[in-house]
Amino acid sequence: MTDRLYGMGGVSSGKGKPGRKRYAMAIDLRRCTGCNACTAACKTHFDVPLGEWRIWVMETEVGKYPDTKRYVLPRLCNQCDDPPCIPVCPTQATFKHPDGFVLQRYNRCIGCRACMVACPYNARHLLPDHRRDKRNPRNVADKCDFCVVRVTRGLAPLCVTSCTGGALIFGDINDPESEVARTVRDNKVFTLRPELGTAPQVYYIGLNESVADPEFAFLNRSAQLRERYATFKRNSEVGGEMAGNIDESDMGFFGLVRQGLHNFGTFFAEAPKKFFRGLY
Repeated sequence: MTDRLYGMGGVSSGKGKPGRKRYAMAIDLRRCTGCNACTAACKTHFDVPLGEWRIWVMETEVGKYPDTKRYVLPRLCNQCDDPPCIPVCPTQATFKHPDGFVLQRYNRCIGCRACMVACPYNARHLLPDHRRDKRNPRNVADKCDFCVVRVTRGLAPLCVTSCTGGALIFGDINDPESEVARTVRDNKVFTLRPELGTAPQVYYIGLNESVADPEFAFLNRSAQLRERYATFKRNSEVGGEMAGNIDESDMGFFGLVRQGLHNFGTFFAEAPKKFFRGLY
């Protein structure tokens, strides 16, 4: 069996298969304090640009004063068993590892954003031209990969090791004795948007329906993007050049046109060679 599975025919689930690992994460929202340590650790390690996240924490208050309650919801790639981002990729840059990781081959990605549109969890972003380290990928799609390099070396993902409340539980769900398997088995767990049939492998304990609502999730993240991007522009001369695929409604018409032309330019410059490279 190959190490990588591509395209429509290669999408398969390793969950429950004897001798095969299937990594999953359980998030106990009763323990999550919303400290964003997971976000900070991930952004620092992976040089995630401002305005984008591999993992982010949604926050909201439900109810009316004085009867209110605060909810937090860490969000990341759900490492689906049937990921919609794979079949739409024209260069097979997105692929699925037999152990369940949904991964990205940066050398094949042409930045077309098809995977970003297909993802129902808003878990993908585009890496910009300007990176802190010039050796890092640019103008390509990116997302959480469950820290596959660390996991294959026997280490836990960065978000798990940095969690101050022990809310993130990670491991091989095919192993009935693993902590994540016991957690999912012994608690009432929920997944995001189960009606889509993607079979997410991120399970939540204590999920509030109002926070999990897709429309709320979109509006919440868009508001976060606008706020943080505006802060970035106030403190930087390069503004939009450093940002990824973010809500730029405050840029104005000419700013949007300029950024759009820049995006098209980088796309058409890289797409041909990467497309033909993906055929071989």
